[in-house]
Amino acid sequence: MKFNGFKIGMAVTGSHCTLHEITGVMQRLVDEGADVTPIISYAVESMDTRFGNAEDWKRKFTEITSKEPIHTIPDAEPVGPQKKFDCMVIAPCTGNTLAKLANGITDSPVLMAAKAHLRNQRPLVIAISTNDGLGLNARNIGTLLITKNIYLVPFGQDSPVNKANSLVAHMNLIPDTILAACEGKQIQPLLVDYR
Repeated sequence: MKFNGFKIGMAVTGSHCTLHEITGVMQRLVDEGADVTPIISYAVESMDTRFGNAEDWKRKFTEITSKEPIHTIPDAEPVGPQKKFDCMVIAPCTGNTLAKLANGITDSPVLMAAKAHLRNQRPLVIAISTNDGLGLNARNIGTLLITKNIYLVPFGQDSPVNKANSLVAHMNLIPDTILAACEGKQIQPLLVDYR
């Protein structure tokens, strides 16, 4: 199995329209031998949307991983000192989380876990999903692209005509991006047609 023995932190933020894809990725990682720990943002923990109820998402993450999601800053902080993960993933990574990560802001369980994980010089994989990736968040993507130990899942414009600034990662490429990141490599090509 491809991920046998891998300990992966799977952090989920509030791009609710992509959560169904993320559960599929989580399941795939578990099926391929990974020990996956879910970490959720405050938005995922508390918001009911047209894409599903918060309690249902938390239950689904727990069913897949057999672990309760990390959902508080104090619970996320030990990720670093305990060296919990070989690799951590933020998927989907909203523009809000992206901007805060690029600017060193740690005000959520996901951001605390990422900061704590990075202190161990271990790979952090980001799967962006933001309506302003080619707007104000373009500079934050640029910052993270040149930041040591941060790797991006290949992404593209999901709706170039109707939402010209919107970028979304190919969530199905998360496993391959993890494998490359664990070898210190950025998977290529990075900019791809989303369709």
